[in-house]
Amino acid sequence: MESPAIMVIPCYNEATRLQVSTFKAFICMRPAVRFLFVDDGSTDRTWQVLEGLHQDDPQHFALYHLAENRGKAEAVRQGLLRAFEASPVYVGYWDADLATPLDTLVAFCELLDTHPDIEMVFGARVQLLGRVIERRALRHYLGRVFATAASLTLGLRIYDTQCGAKLFRASPAMQALFQDPFATRWLGDVELLARLIQARRGTALPPAEEVIYEFPLLEWHDVAGSKVKARDFAKGLCGLARIYWQYFT
Repeated sequence: MESPAIMVIPCYNEATRLQVSTFKAFICMRPAVRFLFVDDGSTDRTWQVLEGLHQDDPQHFALYHLAENRGKAEAVRQGLLRAFEASPVYVGYWDADLATPLDTLVAFCELLDTHPDIEMVFGARVQLLGRVIERRALRHYLGRVFATAASLTLGLRIYDTQCGAKLFRASPAMQALFQDPFATRWLGDVELLARLIQARRGTALPPAEEVIYEFPLLEWHDVAGSKVKARDFAKGLCGLARIYWQYFT
């Protein structure tokens, strides 16, 4: 993988879950990739763990600290704006728990390398034979209901908006989508798509469905300790209503 990429890793109280050795091993194999860890106001030892990682390899592991918890959407947004400043070829974000193995990033980059018409690659947790998608039943079924609601809200036939593995071309048009704060704390993925659809409406640019590629993951594991709970489902639906009202009415 020759093209440089900067990946944002949002972190909130990840001190006991952050797989430091896995990140280090990946960099040894793929030195063109750099990581920017955004500590979203953690109250545990996350910042100390990240400082140790940075001190071991400041070239590949950069840090950014938010003084208070702002939510994943804002942590990702601020991290990506800093990633764009370094002028990489690709930028993206990945869940800190590595529910999606880091090796998948190689396939994402290769896809963008070989398909210049594609601007975004999204991981999709599709339970197909021959793939290992381990997700608790309740989260799976609630997730499918939410995904359907998100698809209807956007008017876009997308299967999985919420998988925390995404990669983008680092273009000015892409950077512009992250300039303003998101209206929701946790639905930045959906709101990003709403912004893309809105920005291209009535223009000669290809529509969203032609520039997004959903990549069916070979492997995904539901890691214990997730901050997303079943009770957040109702909040998510309210967030979708807010996005629809803001971008499509």
